Amino acid sequence: MANSFHPPVRTLMGPGPSDVNPRVLEAMSRPTIGHLDPAFIGLMDELKALMQYAFKTENRLTLPISAPGSAGMEACFVNLVEPGDKVIVCQNGVFGGRMKENVERCGGQAIMVQDDWGRAVSLEKVEQALLENKDAKVLAFVHAETSTGALSDAQKLCKLAQAHNCLTIVDAVTSLGGVEVDVDGWGIDAIYSGTQKCLSCTPGLSPVSFSEKAVHAISNRKSKVQSWFLDMNLVMGYWGEGAKRAYHHTAPINALYCLHEALVILEEEGLERAWARHAMNHQALAAGIEAMGLSFVVPSTERLPQLNAVSVPEGVDEALVRKSLLDNYSLEIGAGLGALAGKVWRIGLMGFAANSKNVLMCLGALEATLSHIGADIKKGVAVEAAQAQYLSE
Repeated sequence: MANSFHPPVRTLMGPGPSDVNPRVLEAMSRPTIGHLDPAFIGLMDELKALMQYAFKTENRLTLPISAPGSAGMEACFVNLVEPGDKVIVCQNGVFGGRMKENVERCGGQAIMVQDDWGRAVSLEKVEQALLENKDAKVLAFVHAETSTGALSDAQKLCKLAQAHNCLTIVDAVTSLGGVEVDVDGWGIDAIYSGTQKCLSCTPGLSPVSFSEKAVHAISNRKSKVQSWFLDMNLVMGYWGEGAKRAYHHTAPINALYCLHEALVILEEEGLERAWARHAMNHQALAAGIEAMGLSFVVPSTERLPQLNAVSVPEGVDEALVRKSLLDNYSLEIGAGLGALAGKVWRIGLMGFAANSKNVLMCLGALEATLSHIGADIKKGVAVEAAQAQYLSE
């Protein structure tokens, strides 16, 4: 006979999921009601307004996809890309490659703009691609590349797209709630995120938002959206306005309670304060990492505060270090992906996990583990350097 599952208590400082705020976990335990219950319809309206706040948008078509961030990505592509459409896709890590896969599965043609992993998307390369492909319909890029910790200039990329009459699809899975995201101010047409990163919510939902220009494109498609479940023409019957809603699917009721609570917490803190908190804790972590003699993959001017790709020292078994941190400190950090596999650790400072206690514990545990295996680092300096950075703020 199987027993109830009781997971170990971990400190989650990898690329996601992140530590979940206890208020969010409590919200999940509230009584389940029907997905067409008038009380739940009221919650849906509040959720929409809270997501509009987080995205900084007034887009009517703003809702949580009932599936993880990968489904949010697919929702943007299947609704906006038709067979034969040309899409300029920026790749500077793993997730740009997933955008390419989505374009091709929609029957579109992906025009790739490649940049080194660990660097921001090149504005010059994107402009050249737009000049060479005047018939392109969409520019797609990752705002915050989770595989490398690189932050690209979404505002300038969107401005380029607008100048060339292109729609934009933006991956904000790791950026929403951690750094500035301004959908209306930057003119983003379609954007998707995830709940398990800087929103400090449980995994399984994907906030998305579509501009009026994107809605017009979706409403005037030549062909049906290839996914019934993700077809925004149908989903809006459920997530639209007014008390009367058309049944589309049974929403994940309790998961949506969680997202509502997570967004209430974000609103209480305020967007600017949340961004500043992530930046402050990153600076302290960076001070400790560099004091040990370790280095970052991404230059400081292009670095994402909430996802830190740290180079593994020469001769160190990175998987052994991660296992030791998990076994001895119940601390999770992430491995590298793709071209950076085996070469970096990915240390997350996302949402509820972005605090001084976690930073100091992570630095102390990492320094002790590397010292124990004889790695060539400076000892006894990491925590002190981080504390000095905090005091200077």
